[in-house]
Amino acid sequence: MESFKHSRTDEDPPSEDRKFRRELSSGITALALLGILDGASVPLYGYSIAKRMEETGDGARIVKHGTLYPVLRSLEGSGLLESTVEPSVSGPPRRYYGITAAGREALGRWKRIWEETSAFIGGLIGGGQDDQGN
Repeated sequence: MESFKHSRTDEDPPSEDRKFRRELSSGITALALLGILDGASVPLYGYSIAKRMEETGDGARIVKHGTLYPVLRSLEGSGLLESTVEPSVSGPPRRYYGITAAGREALGRWKRIWEETSAFIGGLIGGGQDDQGN
């Protein structure tokens, strides 16, 4: 009897891939949000932040819209972001987020941590150097 084999596509990753992506996404989302808001000249609301992520490479695939809002609230609760609610002419009021001084300090530290981690993992899984470091 032939067993049924389910073929996987990019839209149907194995469960261990989904779990790994979910765990990795948490820290990446916070770092990305601080980076976007640090580079913004004005406070941004959630949807505009999500659009900026989508416009940057594969941002929509890496960071899901549903994960943005809990991370925004967490960063605000930690004092790294501040927000104001403004009326909207096209719907319900919007919450606009801006980065605080503490958020900029955290962003600097987190960027260094990201660079160290990225270099470490790159070295382990083939970041372009041979066994002798060349």
